[in-house]
Amino acid sequence: MKTMKWLIKREMWENKGMLLWTPVVIAVAVAVLALASIFLGKSGNFEVQGHNIGSVTIEGKMRAQIAEMMAQAYVGAGMPVLMVLSLLVFFYCLNALHDERRDRSLLFWKSLPVSDFTTVMSKLLLAVVVAPLIAMGIAIVLGLVILLAACVMLAMHGTNMFGAVLAQPDFYLTPLRLVGLLPVYALWALPTVGWLLMVSSMARSKVFLWAVGTPVITTLLMLWAEKALHLGFDTGWFASNVTSRLLLSVVPGSWLSAPPHNAMAEAAAHRMAVPEVIFNESWSSLGNASMWAGVVAGVAMIAITVYVRRRREEV
Repeated sequence: MKTMKWLIKREMWENKGMLLWTPVVIAVAVAVLALASIFLGKSGNFEVQGHNIGSVTIEGKMRAQIAEMMAQAYVGAGMPVLMVLSLLVFFYCLNALHDERRDRSLLFWKSLPVSDFTTVMSKLLLAVVVAPLIAMGIAIVLGLVILLAACVMLAMHGTNMFGAVLAQPDFYLTPLRLVGLLPVYALWALPTVGWLLMVSSMARSKVFLWAVGTPVITTLLMLWAEKALHLGFDTGWFASNVTSRLLLSVVPGSWLSAPPHNAMAEAAAHRMAVPEVIFNESWSSLGNASMWAGVVAGVAMIAITVYVRRRREEV
């Protein structure tokens, strides 16, 4: 356990610029733009039908609805950070094992009493647990900053929403639901993470071309064979269940694109909060065969990665 903790710390130290500071910079940029639009746009006043209004009072049912909406949606302000997470995890896994062979640092790490399995697992855990937790934390903080700014803006115009928002259960549940999706993300991302780590351990050069080009070109060849030779290949199924799972499973929420998920329709039908429906639908995806087929494929590719790393020492 201590060895795994040390290896994860080492990986984090070596990739801190990409996995920590990149999301922080993105969050700061989004916060600056949002704060500027809130406080500087139109001199901070509301405009209705061409009339400049400096004070707005919201009471009753409308006040409760706005407070509920703000409590449910503020974490959504961190979506740019979560979208960047997919790119960070993708390129981290792509270079995780290739770079240590290229600069021959692999020879040093192999001289230490650490197994190849433990080393690969540390990289896997950083990709599917540590990096997402960092991004989620930054996204939640970003959402809180923008929510605070919006409440301050409304207070400056005569409507104090602080108490109403803090009284909403979703204000506290929404970030917990986001963090609660981590196991779903880790399982769903396994095919892409396993594929990228396997290619990273095998390729001697042009890692990106091997990782992306192989499934894409295979899909195009199947499409050509289907159209030109009438071989009966189901290219659409292959593209959505193989190619996209190998390349796009690290995108947060991509499991909701698989049928029968439709969070907005479920929310409208059952009059539930959208974050709650997304949380429930995400966990229900664990009952889909495609989820577990991807997990099995991911575990198999990680096993191949360990086998290859044990036998390859440099590019």
